[in-house]
Amino acid sequence: MTSKLIPLLMLCLCHSALADTLRRGLGPEPDSMHIHHAQGLSSIHLLREIREGLVTFDVRGEPCPGVAESWEVLDEGRLYRFHLRKDARWSNGDAVTAEDFVRAWRQAVSPESASRNASLLAAVQNSGDILAGTADPAKLGIEATGEHTLEVRLTRRQPWFEEILTHPVTYPLHHSDTGAPRDAIVNGAFMIEKMTPHAIIRLVANPYFHSADLVRLDALELFPIEDPPAELSRYRSGELHITESIPPGRYQWLRENYAGELKVAPYLGSFWLGYNLARQPFRADPELRRALSLAIDCETLVRVILGAGELPAWSIVPPGLEGYHPEVPDFVAVSQKDREAEARRLFSLAGHDTGKPLRLELRYNTSSQHRRMAVAVAAMWKQVLGVASVLINEEWKGFVNNRRQGVLTRVFRRGRIADYADPASFLDLFRSGEAMNWSAYSNPQYDLLLDRASLLTGSERIDLLKQAESPLMRDMPVIPLYYYVSRHLVKPGVSGFENNVRDIHLSRYLDINTGVE
Repeated sequence: MTSKLIPLLMLCLCHSALADTLRRGLGPEPDSMHIHHAQGLSSIHLLREIREGLVTFDVRGEPCPGVAESWEVLDEGRLYRFHLRKDARWSNGDAVTAEDFVRAWRQAVSPESASRNASLLAAVQNSGDILAGTADPAKLGIEATGEHTLEVRLTRRQPWFEEILTHPVTYPLHHSDTGAPRDAIVNGAFMIEKMTPHAIIRLVANPYFHSADLVRLDALELFPIEDPPAELSRYRSGELHITESIPPGRYQWLRENYAGELKVAPYLGSFWLGYNLARQPFRADPELRRALSLAIDCETLVRVILGAGELPAWSIVPPGLEGYHPEVPDFVAVSQKDREAEARRLFSLAGHDTGKPLRLELRYNTSSQHRRMAVAVAAMWKQVLGVASVLINEEWKGFVNNRRQGVLTRVFRRGRIADYADPASFLDLFRSGEAMNWSAYSNPQYDLLLDRASLLTGSERIDLLKQAESPLMRDMPVIPLYYYVSRHLVKPGVSGFENNVRDIHLSRYLDINTGVE
């Protein structure tokens, strides 16, 4: 052990006697702990606690320096030169180097790794050819020009690139990483002490973290709880300091009884039902897709069924993004009664009527809220169109796998939380051939508008993105249902929790008054 590390370790040891354990709800069981495979929000939250990329988030949820203490943007936004912290360390004390990022990024885009998030690196030079298997991963536009200097070359300027660098797919990997993420050497504020599936993930402070002296917690316990009512019960009994969500239908009651602890704020997220356009009956039937959409009363859905402050959705891109105002469909201006009449007309045009009922499968993952949503949607389809719905409830990992493969799914739930605060975080999901385009939507006009927008900046770019959303909503590959809001219960003794549109609250900034349970 070097003499430079002794004061840091002593500081952590002295601090541990004063700190306490913070207990947080995590949401569903993480689908993966590998930085290249994690897709669920709970997995990404966990990875952000134990790992860190070039860029991270501050206490307000805004991007800020992470492993990179500074960087330069050159060549009209196509070249980034990062200067890494010399005090960045892995949890075994090894230095975090530029080569650790090169190794990880090459692995992320390698076809053999089957990374589910590699498309986030699409702007990096040669990534497309590498993903297609026509170029070697060593050709990726990332280079270590020194132990602590890293250069990334883009094929085009990407306004949100710095925020992408907060995503786990861009994190470094230790040279000894064997693909066993639970036992991996990490570089974040915390590291895993123990993990019991479906029960608890206990993290302890990482003494080698570059800002360990600013981490106020000695330990962090994360509880995978898929059922919001169960999470609320554990919060009320004192088992949790922070919930990941609140139960549907309890918003008003919580406002009245836990006003000082309920935190509700705008959030960059949308929720929709996806059609599988690779299968019948939706493959070439926009009238049927539109009819099913118009039959759903989104205002009633958010007010009565969800009841947690959500807003009815009319578009893929949520409100709250600077300069972007989604186009409102024409049917928003008419009554729900008129929408339902139009739904029946279109349903008939598609060859269906009450004498020839349509049978649909609606697939969702285990959650009381998702079940309430699915039951309500099925009831609306039945009442307006006579559709017979089969509700299929699956555990998260199985649901994600089936949704990705697109063989069993017909209609499925889908939520999207922005990877970066830009409309493209939502719109790029529907590019032809995009790995996360689970609806199998394909429209050359749409792709062209997105390609043209990628070459522009400012208001011109935003205008083209708005134009792109119009054919997307006309083709209706999905049914927008509602826009998310972040909603948590936070004990009075917790400090450092600040509402923000990204709903990111890293535990490294939180503290707990040990006298408050």
